[in-house]
Amino acid sequence: MVEGVKLLASALEAGAPVEAVFVDDRARAQAGVSAVVDEALRLGARVFDLAPGVLERVADTVTPQPVLAVVGMPDASLEDLAASTFVVVCVDVRDPGNAGAVIRVAHAAGAGGVVCCGGTVDPFNPKTVRASAGSVLHIPIAVAGDAGEVLDTLGRHGMRRLAALSKGGTPYTDVDLAAPLALVLGNEANGLPPQLEDRLDARVTIPMGGGAESLNVSTAAAVLCFEVARRRSNLHAMEDAP
Repeated sequence: MVEGVKLLASALEAGAPVEAVFVDDRARAQAGVSAVVDEALRLGARVFDLAPGVLERVADTVTPQPVLAVVGMPDASLEDLAASTFVVVCVDVRDPGNAGAVIRVAHAAGAGGVVCCGGTVDPFNPKTVRASAGSVLHIPIAVAGDAGEVLDTLGRHGMRRLAALSKGGTPYTDVDLAAPLALVLGNEANGLPPQLEDRLDARVTIPMGGGAESLNVSTAAAVLCFEVARRRSNLHAMEDAP
C-alpha cells in the first residue's frame, strides 16, 4: 500500500503495477491529486472515490493523505543481484523507519539492490514504504531468509562481504571499495550476530570524534554508501583522464 500523491507518482514512474486507487472525494478536484489519479486510471488502475471520513478509518497514518493505492509488490531474488557490483544487506534491522531510510540511501547512492534477511522488517510494510520515499519500487529488493546463507550466496557471486561495525573495524577511508562488495548492516541495538563472523571478508568502522557511542544504522549506511559512490566516481574519472 502506498499513501499520498508523491508515493503514487513514484510508483507510476517506476512502472509498478497499480491495481487500485482510493481517493477522498473532497480532494479529487485538486490539480495534483487529479493529475496522478487520472494517470493511474489511464494505465489501467481501478479508481474508487470515497465519501468524506472513509480514508481516515482505513489509512495507516493518523492524518492520512487524500490518496491511497494498492500496488503490486516487486519480486527480486538473490540471483537477480548476482551481476551487481554493490548491494546493501540488512540483517535484523527491525525499525521500519530505519529500513526505509537504508533503502532510500542505497537507491540514491546507486546500489544495485538491497537484501533483507530474516529478522529484518518487511520492506513493503507501509511505514517502510513511506520512509523509503518510494525507493522500494525503484531498486531491486530481495527478501531472503537466513543471513548466513545469504552471505554464502553473495560470496559465491564474487562479492566482498564488508561488515559495518560501530567500533573495532578498519576506518572506512582505508578500505578498498572498488571491488564488487556487499555492505552488511546489523541490528540497531546489537549489531551483527557473532555466528556470521566466518562469513565476513572485512570489517569497517566510521571514526567518530565526538562522544557518541554509535551512529543510527541509516546514517551509517548513508556515509558508507556515498563513500562507495564517491570512490567509484573518482576511479572512473582517473581511468578517463589523458
